[in-house]
Amino acid sequence: MNPRRKSRLKVVLSVLLGLSVAAGLTLYALSQNIDLFYTPSEIVNGKNDDPKQKPEVGQRIRVGGMVVEDTVKRDDKTLKVVFDLEDIGPSITVEYEGILPDLFREGQGIVAQGVLIEPTRLKATEVLAKHDENYMPPELGDKMKTQHNAVGVSEKDLKGESEKDRQMKEEAQGDAK
Repeated sequence: MNPRRKSRLKVVLSVLLGLSVAAGLTLYALSQNIDLFYTPSEIVNGKNDDPKQKPEVGQRIRVGGMVVEDTVKRDDKTLKVVFDLEDIGPSITVEYEGILPDLFREGQGIVAQGVLIEPTRLKATEVLAKHDENYMPPELGDKMKTQHNAVGVSEKDLKGESEKDRQMKEEAQGDAK
């Protein structure tokens, strides 16, 4: 190999090595800042009920679910709020210090973003509430549909539009006459 080709090869290899190191460092930095989305059931049981896919304590995550009735506890002296969040399975506890959205209330769907400080306790840095009764974050809607379908509940059942609901309405109207 002549000296000119050797020098070109060294330059090309150095550029490729530099690019691969830069790409590796970028991916490592991004992996530290990724917020994965979970439902409360997935935090407790793991994604797809696989215990190996549970989030680790100290991991930054986003959790979507419904605020459990009668669990909101506010500190009188600070802006600290503690409440439980659930989907159709087990619930987790969320701690948040700050001003909650105007639409936040018990029975309301929310998404909380923060750090898991215990296996079922999240210290939230941000709480987002849905904007109307029909809105649900896409990830949460997909997860809840999957879980409802697994237990035999259809979308029409949830909206009160299934054949069974129609029959019950007709029977109620027949009894009223």
